[in-house]
Amino acid sequence: MARIFSGIQPTGQKHLGNFIGAITRYVEWQDRGEGIYCIVDLHATTVAYEPKVLRSGLYDLAALMLAAGLDPERAIFFRQSDVPEHAELQWLLTSVTAYGELQRMTQFKDKSAKQELVSAGLFTYPVLMAADVLAYRADTVPVGDDQRQHVELMRNVAERFNARFSEQLVVPEGVYPEIGARIMDLSDPGSKMSTTGSTEKGTVYVLDEPKTILKKFKSAVTDSDNEVRYAPADKPGVSNLLEILAVARGTSVAALEGEFTRYGDLKAAVGEAVVDYLAPVRERYADLRADEAQLEQTLGAGAEKARAIASEVVADVRDAMGVGPVRARV
Repeated sequence: MARIFSGIQPTGQKHLGNFIGAITRYVEWQDRGEGIYCIVDLHATTVAYEPKVLRSGLYDLAALMLAAGLDPERAIFFRQSDVPEHAELQWLLTSVTAYGELQRMTQFKDKSAKQELVSAGLFTYPVLMAADVLAYRADTVPVGDDQRQHVELMRNVAERFNARFSEQLVVPEGVYPEIGARIMDLSDPGSKMSTTGSTEKGTVYVLDEPKTILKKFKSAVTDSDNEVRYAPADKPGVSNLLEILAVARGTSVAALEGEFTRYGDLKAAVGEAVVDYLAPVRERYADLRADEAQLEQTLGAGAEKARAIASEVVADVRDAMGVGPVRARV
């Protein structure tokens, strides 16, 4: 079975784009291979943050992922900072990561422009992301479309390490959603729905009340010709709504294009479909979030399983690099 790894940050309220692009895929992929899913709290420290908010957000996200159907008995589910091998492997991999590669990272450019203090951690963020995946010799990385550049970097790092030292690391393949790869802001369909950069009116949160969801879709920006067809370049707002509806109904965009003749009908249908799509998660979330002790137990048990894998990989990497004592072979 293929080994699958993906991580998600515990910052901000999780929106529809996070849910479609990441969380639902974690649940789906539990039956496709050996799933390893991580809440990456170390990544969240690379920009200004409040410690209490970070910890609370981690519990929020853990409860949300479990409510969505992630099963700790079928996949490894843990907190990144509980497995110190991630940070050690990041340092070791900086030796085979080019400074110029990190300079070219689009997300670094975008995020650093918004920071008063641009941390070294923000600059080396992609190396930690590479370490997250390579520590488990994962074959597959299901990620959002915006992470393609980071996945290519981790592939380059793995190939460079294997060529310089020895074949220790698996070169992973990124897998991107065919539908819903980029859920756009409902009020600004030229911009991706995001935790920090979206408009409040155009961002649908997973835990929004049904009436709030319906209101946001009712006011979604479309265009002036009132023709419902999928054309992302010419009709980004309408195309975004069609993609969201296709995901919520579990069908194709092509099957939906002929169903609507008016934008108002399309908006209403998408809103209702999304309310139904998110309802089971909202119903389970409250009970799970209320029991932080159980969430800690779940994450801790997952970390033990994760560390059993990562510690072996990091030991092999250290040995190949000549770091530390010669590793005893059984």
